[in-house]
Amino acid sequence: MKNIAVIGSGTMGNGIAHTFAQFGFQVNLIDINAEALERAITTISKNLDRQVTKGTITEADKSATLNNILSFTDLQTGVANVDLVVEAATENLDLKLKIFKELDAFAKPNAILASNTSSISITKIASVTGRGDKVIGMHFMNPVPVMKLVEVIRGYATSNETTEIVMELSKKLGKAPVEVNDYPGFVANRILMPMINEAIYTLYENVAGVEEIDTVMKLGMAHPMGPLQLADFIGLDVCLAILRVLQDGFGNPKYAPCPLLVNMVTAGNKGVKSGEGFYNYANGVKEATVAAKFS
Repeated sequence: MKNIAVIGSGTMGNGIAHTFAQFGFQVNLIDINAEALERAITTISKNLDRQVTKGTITEADKSATLNNILSFTDLQTGVANVDLVVEAATENLDLKLKIFKELDAFAKPNAILASNTSSISITKIASVTGRGDKVIGMHFMNPVPVMKLVEVIRGYATSNETTEIVMELSKKLGKAPVEVNDYPGFVANRILMPMINEAIYTLYENVAGVEEIDTVMKLGMAHPMGPLQLADFIGLDVCLAILRVLQDGFGNPKYAPCPLLVNMVTAGNKGVKSGEGFYNYANGVKEATVAAKFS
């Protein structure tokens, strides 16, 4: 298994492509937007430069990694001869179902189809294909080249063989794969998102301010980043989408998103990606300050 396709060239997609390519895999990075593909390659190159500066890779490694990546705007051409497809498109059910129907038609019959979804049912995604045994979740963490965890999610029909292949493949990427079953939010987001939502409620109810809430969790609970800043990094729109998947999937009001989160997303304040969420990122991530709304 040496030929990989990655669907989507955003933050997760370019990180997944970077990681596979760095470990010697041939990667077809696919996006309908040619400009997005150009930005992705530029981002990968800059991230490789950081690795060179830190001494974790050489200039030759950087060149080899970039040479392992080809970009495509046509899905059918991009997936025609690959052994594994990793879908990393927007966290939208209808879009993912459309993509997997097309993947089932265009990819080789024995190709494994994986989704990087952070919450959407692998079983539901697999249901639109004729190869449910070869559909699986590979939930990478951001930033992909750095974070070790991969949640490997078994859908209802995912075979043992497919699971074993993906577990071993993840290890070849230097990752620590963890096998989980297909229930809303899997493990990571089933636990993380209610915590983030509760932190937002704590702000919403004026219990404490943004920095105070994050400081308590960093210093008191040994979290490397506070939950509000983490939400900004994930994307508040993504947090909202995952909470709605949890709420719909379990039918439990404890997963209902905080009204403050809903209003912020509606207003376009989505965190780092939009320049403002609970913090303002006008001067960059490292110089973030509490957003004026909350200061």
